[in-house]
Amino acid sequence: MKAQCFAAFNARFAVFAIFATTFSTSAFAEPTEITIAKEYGIGYLPYMIMENNKLVEKHAAALGLNDLKITWQTFGGSGLMQSAMIAGRLDFASSGVPWFLTMWDKLNGQVKSPGALDSMPIYLNTRNPKVKTIKDFTEKDRIALPAVKSSIQAITLQMAAAAMFGAENAAKLDPLTVSLSHPDAMNALLSGISEIDSHFGSAPFQDMELKDPRIHRVLSSYDLMGGQATFIISWTTTKFHDENPKTYQAFTDALLEAQAFINNRPPEAARIYLTMSADKRLTQEDLVSILGNPDYKFTNVPQNIMKYAEFMLRSGSIKKKPASWKELFFPNAHDTPGS
Repeated sequence: MKAQCFAAFNARFAVFAIFATTFSTSAFAEPTEITIAKEYGIGYLPYMIMENNKLVEKHAAALGLNDLKITWQTFGGSGLMQSAMIAGRLDFASSGVPWFLTMWDKLNGQVKSPGALDSMPIYLNTRNPKVKTIKDFTEKDRIALPAVKSSIQAITLQMAAAAMFGAENAAKLDPLTVSLSHPDAMNALLSGISEIDSHFGSAPFQDMELKDPRIHRVLSSYDLMGGQATFIISWTTTKFHDENPKTYQAFTDALLEAQAFINNRPPEAARIYLTMSADKRLTQEDLVSILGNPDYKFTNVPQNIMKYAEFMLRSGSIKKKPASWKELFFPNAHDTPGS
């Protein structure tokens, strides 16, 4: 009898233990600290607003996650960010579309995006008066961009070369490219003495360069994409998404609020950018004017993602083609008019 009671007790205890473990896991799985990474430029302004206004913390608290700590890191290039994500040192990253596609392909779909940060054109500017189109570049020219062969600027340059010289010559201009951060590239271009005479940049650096009468634009990425296209995209691992639903929701809610803030309150968004970036070359009036460019759109809607994916597949940069843009995004973005 005692043995039967003991066995019954053990069985009930085992069930309780399983329930307790399950409850404990679901109740305490959410992290107390996360790390989010960004780079330089207006393309990362939604993240800057999220950081300055503590929007992730705000939405986390609304979901019952009090005292969530956010660590923000600023990287000089997406390659370093990619390595940090693989090493498990980042929870949310951001980059140009090609870096994200590379990660998605390399990790067999184990990273996806909560949504875009913005759609923006990127400009190829030069101070060489002889260069009117990319056909005019010679071996004497040097084009600065964030990372050779892999950044959104490098891939866009390959797309332009393929359109101009044929698909087999997509890499024709790669030998002219040099890896530099946007601030360093702008300084080199404007110095007038550097071998860097061209810069495939991003806002606000490309806009600041064009204020110099020696600089002119050779190419806009929108010329190739046939219209607006996502510039910066957010991403995280499917593991983080699945195991931390409240933290993930806090992040996506914060991103939407930040984008709305920029769209509805440009002067305040400009002030925050200038304060956080410590940029002395721009005035608030200058930046408000840049933010008013109708081609600069702060939205979570993915635009023309598949054009990059299809080109990178043809060129061998990725091995797997997503069935549609939705395969690259988590379900919260699926109801948007993406492409």
